Amino acid sequence: MTTFAPSPAATGVTVVREPGKPAVLHTPAFDTMAEAAAWLSDRRADVQAELHRSGAVLLRGLPVTDAATFAEARDALIAERAGYKEKATPRTDFGEGVFSSTDLPAAQPIRLHNENSYTLDFPGVLLFGCVTAPETGGATTVGDMRKALAALPQDLVDRFAEAGWLLVRNYSDLAGMPWRKAFSSDEPAGAEEYCDAHAIGYEWLDEDTLRTRQRRSAIITHPVTGERVWFNHFAFWNARSLDEDVREVLTDTFGEDGLPFQTLLGDGTTLTDAEVDAVNDAYQAVTVRETWQSGDLMLVDNILCAHGRESYTGDRKILVAMGEPVPLSACSPTTAPSTAPYGR
Repeated sequence: MTTFAPSPAATGVTVVREPGKPAVLHTPAFDTMAEAAAWLSDRRADVQAELHRSGAVLLRGLPVTDAATFAEARDALIAERAGYKEKATPRTDFGEGVFSSTDLPAAQPIRLHNENSYTLDFPGVLLFGCVTAPETGGATTVGDMRKALAALPQDLVDRFAEAGWLLVRNYSDLAGMPWRKAFSSDEPAGAEEYCDAHAIGYEWLDEDTLRTRQRRSAIITHPVTGERVWFNHFAFWNARSLDEDVREVLTDTFGEDGLPFQTLLGDGTTLTDAEVDAVNDAYQAVTVRETWQSGDLMLVDNILCAHGRESYTGDRKILVAMGEPVPLSACSPTTAPSTAPYGR
């Protein structure tokens, strides 16, 4: 175990690093959230420096008990809020930019991913907060995407660097996310307007079913640290990553082209099972976790670090807020965003 004090100004701040865990910053005890928020605000620069170093920092010892106290901590740590665009999973909205981390079933683990990696601007920072810790499991896993990029086979990195990755989504009321919720519009024209403005190709299969296609860079550069990272949902939404039984049911029901999500290399090539496995293996190699305790916060640099979730038992209430929006154009993408596969 190693410790690191960010600066002399950060009196009482100690960051603990242990193998297999994210960096943990132990805070003093506070009687009120107002006192804690003032302390966090005074040390925002030190926390930010550690975030750029480690990619994720868990803050332990704060009096975070509900959405209101979580929002106070968010405002002390994050200067600008960011929205949740092109929605993909159900969340509960608690107001003031505070959401449930996800409302997916407890038995379903969530693979590592970078939030909104498929949009033209995305949250630079995520803040998670534990109001109720689960009985077992349920950690918000994180992984350093600098290390993931280094762990990938070089030939695969080169192909993704040139062509990017391609996301195909089918929005319907039967599977995945209905387009009205994903695009926050009740009118087809509203969804079309969004797609036209955000480099997303689309076609209506019927009045309630929308198919979209968008090519994005798989590798970007952090605008502050200057480090290249693996930044995408390629493996997360690839059919190969699905449980075999789930994949079979979805394919039998909707067909190969009708899956709620599918990903390809940016030129439209379907990668082999071994190539998709290599990406998932890189994620697995960099995954770290820490068991949630009530009151914990975890600040995640959404570019440097991907996040996921373990399955769990018992009650679990983890809140999330998004902030410090970053445009893709500020991250030196290796592939330009487009509505079509690379080279077409």
